[in-house]
Amino acid sequence: MKLHSIPLALAMCSLGGVALAQDPVKVGVITTLSGPAGYLGADVRDGLALAIEKTGAPVELVVTDDGRDPAHARQIAEDYVYGEDIKIVTGIIFSNIAGATVPDVVDEGAIYISPNAAPSTMAGEGCNENYFVTSWQNDSLHEASGLAANELGYETAYILAPNYQAGKDALTGFKRTFKGEVVGEGYTQLDQTDYSTEMAQIRAADPDVVFQFHPGGLGIAFAKQYQQAGLLESTPMVMSEPNADGVILKALGEAVVGLYATGHWSPDLDNAANKDFQAAWDEKYGDRPITYYGTQGYDTGLLIASALEKAGGVEDIDAFRDALREADFDSVRGDFAFGKNQHPVQDWYLVKVEMGETGVPTTVVQSKLVEDYGDVYADQCEM
Repeated sequence: MKLHSIPLALAMCSLGGVALAQDPVKVGVITTLSGPAGYLGADVRDGLALAIEKTGAPVELVVTDDGRDPAHARQIAEDYVYGEDIKIVTGIIFSNIAGATVPDVVDEGAIYISPNAAPSTMAGEGCNENYFVTSWQNDSLHEASGLAANELGYETAYILAPNYQAGKDALTGFKRTFKGEVVGEGYTQLDQTDYSTEMAQIRAADPDVVFQFHPGGLGIAFAKQYQQAGLLESTPMVMSEPNADGVILKALGEAVVGLYATGHWSPDLDNAANKDFQAAWDEKYGDRPITYYGTQGYDTGLLIASALEKAGGVEDIDAFRDALREADFDSVRGDFAFGKNQHPVQDWYLVKVEMGETGVPTTVVQSKLVEDYGDVYADQCEM
């Protein structure tokens, strides 16, 4: 079911001194807005809206909840591309939904810009000129955590993630950069709520550190049970960004203070775009923690607005695609560029969870792990 359209700006052009309204460009947003992961999609949607509002771009966001159902998401995409002739689609959170949906979108000549999911299957040989990613490539998100575990001196690790494409990419990415020994690994289920078996396995393996990737409500449940099992006191965790977003940190409170994570963004990054974004978010959504999902939606909106201005719309799809590749916007994360496969080249940081001034945990940058980092699949892309 389509939730709503958000007409965020109405551009004006001049003809013989008379101001004429220009029809807004529809941007189809397929995202997860219900269930425990609903806040992920809501933050992407609202970050997009903030960026469009800031730039005044002539854009109407057409937003639909995918219900975290790949078949439903694919039907939404067909309605957008065929039924409404939408040329720009974005919003997908989960990689299994992206895998079922994005190929149809790009094969029909529309542009898909991912604000989150970025599976390995579409980063290398499966790349496409109509497919862009503003977040990261799945593996590189967790390669940063492997680098962090090395920097923190851990020699053995137990690793876990849900059994879907992003989870597989997560464990692959961590193992690619971690120099120590993986003494155990396991896949959980996307709808899992009880992790007692995994806690027993971790205790038996007795690793130096646990690396786990569980986004949204899954991450809250896993971390709470990890603490209740007494493991947090004996076995530290190194978390990737999805397990240290603002909502999860607020839900877990003091229990996660002192843990380390990795990220391409942190609230304390000192650049003007980041400060502007946080001020705008706090003004409009002050009762909600800022998450990196919101920042990625915001950057995606800035990218779309920039490309629409350069190309004069989407009528010339080649010109619009070329404008996207330029990535001519100020990212909240600082330096941003697209690699050969149209995935980000960016910096990654080691962050520590500290108690913020408002009494809610937040992340603070400790060091830059790697600079101008792309992904291992770019060289396989033949674009």
